[in-house]
Amino acid sequence: MTTASAVRLKIEAALATKIPSALSPTPKQIRPVVESGIGPLDCLLQGGVPVGAITELIGPECSGRTSSAFSFLSRITQANKVCAWIDASNSFDPPSAAAAGVDLTHLLWVRCGVWHKSASQLSTRFMLPEKYLAPRIPKKGLHGGGFGPHPRTEITGLSNAVGDLLQPSLGPRCVEPLRKPRVQQQSFELDMQKAESRKVTKRSEPWNRIIQALRSTDLILQSGGFSAIVLDMAGFSAEVVSRIELSTWHRYRVAAEKTQSSILLLSQYACAKSSSEVQLRLLSAKEIGDETTVFTGIQPRVEIGRRRFVPSAAKVASMRKPPQRESGASWDARTTWSGAR
Repeated sequence: MTTASAVRLKIEAALATKIPSALSPTPKQIRPVVESGIGPLDCLLQGGVPVGAITELIGPECSGRTSSAFSFLSRITQANKVCAWIDASNSFDPPSAAAAGVDLTHLLWVRCGVWHKSASQLSTRFMLPEKYLAPRIPKKGLHGGGFGPHPRTEITGLSNAVGDLLQPSLGPRCVEPLRKPRVQQQSFELDMQKAESRKVTKRSEPWNRIIQALRSTDLILQSGGFSAIVLDMAGFSAEVVSRIELSTWHRYRVAAEKTQSSILLLSQYACAKSSSEVQLRLLSAKEIGDETTVFTGIQPRVEIGRRRFVPSAAKVASMRKPPQRESGASWDARTTWSGAR
């Protein structure tokens, strides 16, 4: 009885002139990596963030997505390499990035949805309402866990409101005739057109920002010269992000492999699917309780959701999908004012 290996060798020998190695999987070369600056995360990724691929950082708010991206960019910018931050939700804070060690002179910041009228005045034309954004985590405790306004500001305007209530009524007398305001007739078709235009603009507000972010990423990948590109879409809900076609992420993966650029995708939901090389799921971080009255930092926790190829000793892996196992890591992300511990 012939074995499967013998049958495979006969078939490959018969098709050697037309299809070499027809039934043998093509070996895959493992990509080079760059250290993220976080020791436990580099150990989990067996070296660092892959180069020329898409890495997804998925997690809720205050889970350590942005701090992990800052740590990765600080390593690259300190090596005099140029990076880009595509800010789709307009939430990037340059002072926080500089405090984390990012060299802002080597960072291109692309703000999507912000229209400058002048150098000193910004328009709120593209500010998104809360319903298009991901819901915030409710904070417990007095005034939102200590982050609310001061109690002294709650009585602002109370004296004016009480004064208005105590004023005598200045309404018209009963013997005087009341004049009814004249209602101007408006065109029903014109009102319907205005209502439809408002609906279209409201529906397209969050999508316009995403389109600007995707087009900016396309231009940066085509121009080349950027070692790392961070696409920040963490503020958008799943209904908006899921509208992005999967062909877009496949195009980004091919362009990143060609230009050897590392793409970091920050979101709360999985977007790139199979086009991402590594998918990291950040869980809700724990607060560090070193001090009772001062916030000193958080303890992020991360797990590998999926990974295309696992590095081996020979640096060559089979095309077959290896068995997945659950693995995770955690580290301490302290604030700048807490100092070295």
